[in-house]
Amino acid sequence: MSAQQQVITIDDISADNAPAIYVAGGLSQFFDAVKAEVTTEVPDLKTAKGRARIASLAATVSKSKKAVETPGRDYLKRLKEMPKVVEAELREFVIKMDSLRDATRKPLTDWEDADQARKDKHVDGIQAMKDFLIFEGAPSADQVGHIIAILELVAINDSWEEFLPEAAQVKDETLVKLRTLHTDRIQYEAEQAELVRLRAEAEAQAQRDRDAEIARVAAEQARLQADQQAQAEREAAARREQELLDQAAATQRAAAQAALDAEAAAERQRLQLELQAEQARTAAAQAEASRVAAEQRAEQDRLAAIRRQEEAVEQARLAEVARANAAADEILRQQQERQADMAHKSKILGEAKQALIDMNISEELAKAIVLKIARGEVPNVSIQF
Repeated sequence: MSAQQQVITIDDISADNAPAIYVAGGLSQFFDAVKAEVTTEVPDLKTAKGRARIASLAATVSKSKKAVETPGRDYLKRLKEMPKVVEAELREFVIKMDSLRDATRKPLTDWEDADQARKDKHVDGIQAMKDFLIFEGAPSADQVGHIIAILELVAINDSWEEFLPEAAQVKDETLVKLRTLHTDRIQYEAEQAELVRLRAEAEAQAQRDRDAEIARVAAEQARLQADQQAQAEREAAARREQELLDQAAATQRAAAQAALDAEAAAERQRLQLELQAEQARTAAAQAEASRVAAEQRAEQDRLAAIRRQEEAVEQARLAEVARANAAADEILRQQQERQADMAHKSKILGEAKQALIDMNISEELAKAIVLKIARGEVPNVSIQF
């Protein structure tokens, strides 16, 4: 390399000194000079000034490349007889300069990629908290309570870095909305339970009314039957008594007629009439006794009907108590089942999270993975409860 080439700098390149520069190996000095300029210092990526300095050095490489390439291209046009030599030299120079630029900027590029990945992780975590508000259909109060318990486990600390305020705000806002929804679902389910209870009470009251009406009708029918039977027996006794009286009257008329016919037969007739009269009195006494017995039986039937009605009412009351106790037992059983199911699911999710943690996965990431699988957001993967 000549002394003239050694003193020429990039800023000195012109059409006049181009023949001394654009020769085989003639551009190496410029490449070496630029490389030395950008590699002699190592800026600090942790500071904004350092990152800006790296970008500035990369821009310097691009500027130097252009300062050498542009005159060379112009010189190449004039040197029709040396296009291949100049083109090869320029191509090698451009490739090395591009490579140097990329190598110079690589620490900044790697830092930017890592920083973007870090930011994406925080954004995904915040979106995951927002997704807790998404349900398929109307959730139960237990489901909302389970989601609240899971969200409350999400730690808001310095690991969120500059996203800490946003993460804290999203968590608080999501919890407020979930707790409001939880309160609404509890009220709704309580109202539904109250409607079920009121319907059950209405049905029970209707059944009691039907049972009481049946008992009343039965008692009324028994009383009517007893009254009808007593009336029939009284009428039968009265007819028998009337018949006996009619017979006695007929006998007396016959005796009076016979007295006109024969005095002797009168005495016999009188004795016969006295006998028949005694028999009539005896029959009347028997009829009265039958009537009293019939009234007594009617009263007994009436009292029996009242007892049957009271027993029917008591049986209906006991049946209603049994139904109410059964309904309360069923509600308690369902509550216990829901509590057991919720505890079981929490246990399964905890075991799944611990298994991931045992695989050297962070607790936050393990929790996020388990929750996504539980919500069905990971295709072809599920948790068996």
